[in-house]
Amino acid sequence: MPDAAERAALLADDPLWLVLLKTVVILLIGPILTIFLIVWERKAVGRMQNRPGPNRVGPGGYLQSLADAIKLPFKEQIIPDTADRKVYFLAPVISAVPALIALAAIPFGPVVSIFGERTVLQLVDLPVGVLVILACSSIGVYGLVLAGWSSGSPYPLLGGLRSAAQVISYEIAMGLSIVGVILYSGSMSTSAIVDSQQTGWYFYLLLPSFVIYLISMVGETNRAPFDLPEAESELVGGFHTEYSSMKFAMFFLAEYVNMVIVSAFATTLFLGGWKFPFVGADHALNQGWLPLIWFTAKLFILLFGFIWLRGTLPRLRYDQFMRLGWKVLVPVNLVWIVVIVTVRAIKNSGGLSTPQILIGGGALILVVVILSLLLPDKKVPEDDYVPVTGGGFPVPPLDLQVPEKTPRQKALAKAEARAAKRKPAAVSSGREAGDGDV
Repeated sequence: MPDAAERAALLADDPLWLVLLKTVVILLIGPILTIFLIVWERKAVGRMQNRPGPNRVGPGGYLQSLADAIKLPFKEQIIPDTADRKVYFLAPVISAVPALIALAAIPFGPVVSIFGERTVLQLVDLPVGVLVILACSSIGVYGLVLAGWSSGSPYPLLGGLRSAAQVISYEIAMGLSIVGVILYSGSMSTSAIVDSQQTGWYFYLLLPSFVIYLISMVGETNRAPFDLPEAESELVGGFHTEYSSMKFAMFFLAEYVNMVIVSAFATTLFLGGWKFPFVGADHALNQGWLPLIWFTAKLFILLFGFIWLRGTLPRLRYDQFMRLGWKVLVPVNLVWIVVIVTVRAIKNSGGLSTPQILIGGGALILVVVILSLLLPDKKVPEDDYVPVTGGGFPVPPLDLQVPEKTPRQKALAKAEARAAKRKPAAVSSGREAGDGDV
């Protein structure tokens, strides 16, 4: 297998036509997988809910997403009168373009031959490829915030603010979960991280980091059960409520391409990338175009996890979601990083083996997490506690004695009583007058 220097030399010697070919393929991967993922998701969720899903367009309904992709650009564009038109048009582009760029730093396979030219199945191999992917996955939130602000409507604005808070919260947890991988691989290059997993995947060596990354990537992509920025029951459609036609399609494209990016990133960091498990680097299963199949299989397993979560879990409340990020994921990540650093120090000094220490550290973290979940929350004494709503206004207690009638109702009742007394008197006087006439 070629080393890092040889891969860099091969990428540097790529002719212009090969660079353009790789660029076109990278830009097409996102839209093609999006079309497939949407219909796959609808079919899978339909099966989970005992219904057929789309079954009209094409064989088995599998061309439904393609028909929708052709239809959306020709739909009517409705622009709110209160929208900031320049930012309104720019927001979907800001959301979609970084998602497409991030795939350039993902290694999809080893050295292959394309039309007689030896090259690497990767567009660029940067020394800080991990940071580039993290940056591209987080820049897209600017598009969501700008979309919510520029629409001139309260629901999109709330959705945009939720997106900003969500990405900030879970980007920290995601970044901390990658620290362990960087410490063990000794590099932030994606191809170097794949090579460092030749003796064993980081999936089981850094299991807490992998689990935290999986949770964070669901929150990062605004997918169920963390789809709070576009919660239909609360915000109609969230940040894209006022969007239609092709701009609406670009938000969908950005969401599904981000799913592909974080899944491909997880495959690279924790699942050995394009390497087949349990075989050497020079094995036939890790040569040629076969590794692209292994990478794609791992990618689709993670993508199915998104679909499975959507079909099984209800949406979390906003406070529960924030509490999970700041009070569980971030502290556990910090403790786990301390464990990893300790393991590296003990190993370098000739102590216990790495698996033994990591298993012990993981068990310790598991015990701490379970105890923190089992401990009851501290309750504020009732005498000093004033229940408040989200806006800070006091709410009435549950045992509040509500008066039966308001002052206005009492005044109306007195007026009706006086009118009722006058009515019999008027009737009796009328009768007496009638008797006198007779």
